[in-house]
This record gives sequence, structure tokens and C-alpha cells, in this order.
Amino acid sequence: MTEEDKQEMLDYVGVKSTDDFFTDIPEKIRSQKEMNLAPPVSESALIKEFQELSSQNDNIKAYPSFLGAGVYDHYIPSIVDHVISRSEFYTAYTPYQPEISQGELQAIFEFQTMICEITGMEIANSSMYDGGTALAEAALVAATQSKMKRTKILVSEGVHPEALDVLKTYASGPDLTVEQIPLFKGQTDVQALKEAIDENTAGVIVQYPNFYGSIENLREIEHVVHQYKSLFIVSSNPLALGVLAPPGEFGADIVVGDAQPFGIPSQMGGPHCGYFAAAKKLMRKVPGRLVGQTVDEDGRRGFVLTLQAREQHIRRDKATSNICSNQALNALAASVAMSVLGRKGLKQMAVQNVKNTFYLKDKLKKAGISIIDDQPVFNEFVVDLNTAVSDVNKKLRKRGIIGGYDLSAVHSNKSGQMLVCVTELRTKEEIEQFVKELEEAL
Repeated sequence: MTEEDKQEMLDYVGVKSTDDFFTDIPEKIRSQKEMNLAPPVSESALIKEFQELSSQNDNIKAYPSFLGAGVYDHYIPSIVDHVISRSEFYTAYTPYQPEISQGELQAIFEFQTMICEITGMEIANSSMYDGGTALAEAALVAATQSKMKRTKILVSEGVHPEALDVLKTYASGPDLTVEQIPLFKGQTDVQALKEAIDENTAGVIVQYPNFYGSIENLREIEHVVHQYKSLFIVSSNPLALGVLAPPGEFGADIVVGDAQPFGIPSQMGGPHCGYFAAAKKLMRKVPGRLVGQTVDEDGRRGFVLTLQAREQHIRRDKATSNICSNQALNALAASVAMSVLGRKGLKQMAVQNVKNTFYLKDKLKKAGISIIDDQPVFNEFVVDLNTAVSDVNKKLRKRGIIGGYDLSAVHSNKSGQMLVCVTELRTKEEIEQFVKELEEAL
């Protein structure tokens, strides 16, 4: 755009400068400085700069990765990319017009159905942004569904610390109190929960398996939660439910999580796809979109957005949530992956994760490396290196290995502790090489 072009447009709308467009914003909160931007460069120079930046990224396809902590390196069937690359899917937006959106609506309906089957719940929505926002939305449902207007949310320290940060941000709006329940030997301390829960507790949130990989005792926790008629909210890795009994069997009211383990690459930490499943009694409180199955006037099966009176675009300030979109493309990727794996394949994949995890555990013990809170886990567990994890990871990286997660980044009292992750993609040779290089790095 030339200066002449700019001036012509300003003259046409009747203003002197672009600043005039912002007069409705109070001057005291408007930035008066020039934006700190680099000078423009040519297209070829810009492409070169981005290529140089991208070359600094580690590619988990090139290096065996033992990093998890919420984002996992799992098998993705090649058909996933083929399906989600179809233009009618990757350009689709919210299917407001069902008569021209049956493919998209059916894909979402199948996602909802599979999430219900995996979690053991009665209904599921059409997806959320990610696991963290799904968890926070679940807390809001717990606070708003009670006629007593309860304001306290109890959260296990085993919940992902980044999800906890999202929850605290959400809770600051309606002025909810978020309290943490400590862990005891790697699991939520049930006695501490009994002491903290009261008549003002809207919901209790635990993660299953928890952030450190340990399997929570949902039956014992559920008994405490429902004594006070609070909502029992479980955040769960959906792949783990291939071997673990689903939260629905333990009386969970809401089950949330991230569908990233199914067909979604780690891709720099996002975008992902959150899922939200609940008991039928909460149907009108569930945030986001619900797709329902129906029949048309000729008796043919069809799909529609249903119960839209819950939604922001219908009820505005009275809506169940301000989330008014979803991750339909990533939900489709998860649906395709789950469909390709099938019931048996999903279980086999989950079992392989367990076997590989315990193979690594055994090798580390024989190497004399200490395991923190050694007990049944899924995917990941904590080791004590007694030295700075960041230094160890740098040494591992030079040896062609992506190391585990440095827990000192989220807890000051966990200095020297590494959260290591093993998936079905790690071979025995890679696991043995990791232990050997870890010994040398130490």
C-alpha cells in the first residue's frame, strides 16, 4: 500500500489519520509508542530467516523422545492425514446449516460416541480447545449446577500444573476458590481430602493417571466427594483407558482430557483437542456444542446441532459457557485414529505403553537410578537424578536423545527430578540406549 492509497482511503471515510479510528478507546490506555518491529525485508530473505529458525527445532521423528508431561509421541495411522486433508473437512466451520453439513456433523457425532464409550459416560460434546480448558470448564459447571452456589474447587496436586494455571484464570472471573490437595506416595491424599471438603465444595478434580503417571484410587475418592454432593471431575489420558477401568465405572460426574494421544502430533505443543464427557443429568450444563442424531421427514438418519439454547450464540450472557467453537478438525483426526485402531488395537496400544514403561523402570533400577514413589503407572514416572535435569538433558541431546521433563520447572522442591515418558513407539534398543546415555551423563 502506498501513502497515496492510504490517504485516499482516509479521505473517503472522513478522517485525518488512522489514530482517529481509536478515539473510542481512552487515551490513557492507548500505546503512544511506535511498535517494536524489525524493518521489512524481501520475501526470499524472510523465507530464509524462517528456515533458519525452524532448523533449530528438535524433530521427535529424528530423535527418540522420552518427554511426555501432557504431550506424547504416539503412533498416528497414515490415513489420518489423508482424511483431514480433504477440503470439505479442513475448510469447514461450525455446521449451523445441517442440510449442507451432514458429513461434518456425522464426524463430530462419531467422536462424541467414541469418547462416551472410552470414558464410560452418557454424553460428550463436540470437543474443546484442549485438556486444560476442558478441565476449567468442568469446574465452572460444578460451581453453577448447584442451587447452593458453592464456590470452592478442590484440585489434586496430581493434576497437570499448566491445567491448574488455566483453572485459576477461569476461577478468577466468578470468584471461585481453588485449593490443592497434596499427594501421599504419589497419589491424592484421601485423608487430606476428607479434611478439606465441606458443604461449600462445588467439585473435586483428580487426574487419572495423574501428572506423575501414578494411578489414582478413584473408588475411594468418589466415596468422599459424593458424601458432600459435590461433583466428581476426572481428567484422564484417553489412551490409558484402553487398560484402566473408565472413570464412569467409578461414579465420575464429568470426565475431561486431551485427545492428543489419538492422531494428533505434538506439533510444538498445540493445537490439540479437548474432550468433555458427562452424566446425562448435566446435559444442559455441558459447554460447547452437542451433535444429535435424528431422522428427516422421509425417515432417513440425519445429524443436527442440538440443545442450542445452552449456547453463547443463542443465549449470549445466559449461555453455559463463552466457548462457542471447538476443534472439529483435530476431533476428526482423533476419530479417524480411534476408528482405525478399533477396540482391540486401542487396548493393544495401551498395553504396549505399560510394558515399555516397566521395561524402562527395570533397566533404570538395575543401573542404580532411583525411582520416586515406585508404584503402578501408565506412560511415565519420576526418577531422582540428584543433579540439575537441564544439564543432563543437554548432554542427552548431544547424544541424539530427547530427555524427560525437568520437574524443577513447576515445583521448586523437585530439583533433580525428571519425569520420563515411554510410549509404544520406543523400541527396546532405544530404551537401553537411553539408560546407557543417562548413566554416562550422570
